[in-house]
Amino acid sequence: MSGLILVTGATGKTGGSLVSQLQRKGVPCRAASRRGAPLFDWERPSTWDAALEDVASVYLVAPPTVNNPYDLMLDFIASAMRKGVRRFVFLSMAGLPAGGPAHGQVHQWLKDNSDDWAVLCPSAFMQNFAQGHNLATIREEDRIYSNTGAGRVPFIDANDIASAALAVLTAPTPPNTEFALTGDESISYDRVAELIGHACDRRISHIHVSTEEMAERLVKRGLPEATAGFLAFAYAMVAAGTEDRTTDAVRTLTGRPPATFQTFAETHADVWRRVG
Repeated sequence: MSGLILVTGATGKTGGSLVSQLQRKGVPCRAASRRGAPLFDWERPSTWDAALEDVASVYLVAPPTVNNPYDLMLDFIASAMRKGVRRFVFLSMAGLPAGGPAHGQVHQWLKDNSDDWAVLCPSAFMQNFAQGHNLATIREEDRIYSNTGAGRVPFIDANDIASAALAVLTAPTPPNTEFALTGDESISYDRVAELIGHACDRRISHIHVSTEEMAERLVKRGLPEATAGFLAFAYAMVAAGTEDRTTDAVRTLTGRPPATFQTFAETHADVWRRVG
């Protein structure tokens, strides 16, 4: 499919990578952000029309710091349809079915109302350890905190998610399905700590905490209470074993295998060096 692609979440993990990949391939795109031109702000619907001008497809990422983002997203999608946007590719998450809570609401709405859609359901991002609260505790305390227990996750590189998104956004026919995106290997947070420790040449520990403490930690790092609670619940599902599965979707969509966590850790070793 051809035409201008609007990338929401363009300063985030997958959106930033997607914009770079689209530009390298010469695919016309527009990075949607509050610092962009035209400006785009989820909480200011008056900015939506200008951002959607001449757009054929949209990559949808839920804004993480907005309360009740899903109602906003549904209003935005409906507005985009009125502007003539045809394809919607939504970044959801593993284990959330259409009609489920949070992202599942948008997933179901697209199934019911769009003739040209796709939903990407990736496992946890490798980049979660190189940014945000995990980065801070690795640098400052040599620790990773989680309520995942011994549960295993097929962590995926955000660049592989972006590559899959590019393939779906430019596919010649409507996908009209969801894709479960994973890495090739499931590993525990204990193993993650071990691999990061090897990469940065010091001992990193995985500290097991309760779901309540995990939510509190995320709130202290700046996430809204609802978002923090939902993420803590998702981590608890890891402990229950619900995420311990792999798929070949990345390989099928992109024509290459997904990155391994060991490679990711070795590539990002400098990120975890102590500051000062």
